[in-house]
Amino acid sequence: MNTPDLRLPAEWEPQAGIMLTWPHADSDWRDSLSLIEPVFLRLATEIAQREQLLVNCFDEHTAIRIRNHLCKKNIPEQNLITAIVPSDDTWARDHGPLTRWRNGGPELLDFVFNGWGGKYPAERDNAVTRQLVAAGVFGNTPVIPVGLVLEGGSIDSDGTGTLLATRRCLLHPQRNPALDAAAIEQRLHELLGTQRVLWLSHGELAGDDTDGHIDMLVRFASPTHLVYQHCSESGYSRATALEAMESELRQLRTRDGEPYQLTPLPWPSPKYNAAGERLPASYANFLLVNGALLMPAYEDTQDDIAAAQLQQCFPEREIIQVPCLPLIQQHGSLHCVTLQFPAGVEFRPANPG
Repeated sequence: MNTPDLRLPAEWEPQAGIMLTWPHADSDWRDSLSLIEPVFLRLATEIAQREQLLVNCFDEHTAIRIRNHLCKKNIPEQNLITAIVPSDDTWARDHGPLTRWRNGGPELLDFVFNGWGGKYPAERDNAVTRQLVAAGVFGNTPVIPVGLVLEGGSIDSDGTGTLLATRRCLLHPQRNPALDAAAIEQRLHELLGTQRVLWLSHGELAGDDTDGHIDMLVRFASPTHLVYQHCSESGYSRATALEAMESELRQLRTRDGEPYQLTPLPWPSPKYNAAGERLPASYANFLLVNGALLMPAYEDTQDDIAAAQLQQCFPEREIIQVPCLPLIQQHGSLHCVTLQFPAGVEFRPANPG
């Protein structure tokens, strides 16, 4: 069901703000907070310079520390909103609400988050949006519960009615087992006003435990332009899958029936954790903010090449490299820990208590 007054905005459209869920000692970051907090502080600084920043904090001490840090950076106090919200983890992209535009205004959709198909505890994460609503953070912006399991990182929107997604993720039996591809499409069209889902049957990264989130693989740069993570490592365990994905991308067509412009991103050198497990370093996991693009950097010779490629894709934006090696230790990257809200969404200081 598609109507002109119902759509899912693209990430490049003007934004009201970005949400982060801060790492804490009662999460998988407990042994590496000293490494991960600088990444979040850098993200917070870059975001709050350009738009509002909503931070879900585990306790008041964390909220005060973030506020003091941003104050030293001369960032306007009104650009930071903190809320005390219990969480299991930090992947705001997947446990936060998605914003659709309906009848001339924004509505927030609170999908079910079940820990990527039951892989990890998610009860607190699944309640984050409800806690924010109870605290009055979204003001008068309507928030609608949706009984569908969906993670924000599993879809990408061109803003004009087309979604990108992988079959492996959206059709995973531990997410919505009663729904096949046609039923999933119908629900997405009804909820988001979309007309097309471009399904990818291939493409995955070693160490990505989301079952193939699209935001690690392929992104819209415009309604006619796709940017994707290319693989140049012949011995890589997922090389065949990524090559097959590249072939699929060449077969995709725009709404006008034309091939997409395709921009491959360079392949960083292998990254591993202390146990010797391969980590999912992807340059496709960038974030668009007002006037800029925040790109994950991996202390790699390919970082500057990726930045130059992305500058060509987004010539009006400042490209900012954010060191993300600590992030991928927990199998996600920059886009995964952030969630944008389009201009029009209302943010208010959280109610005390």
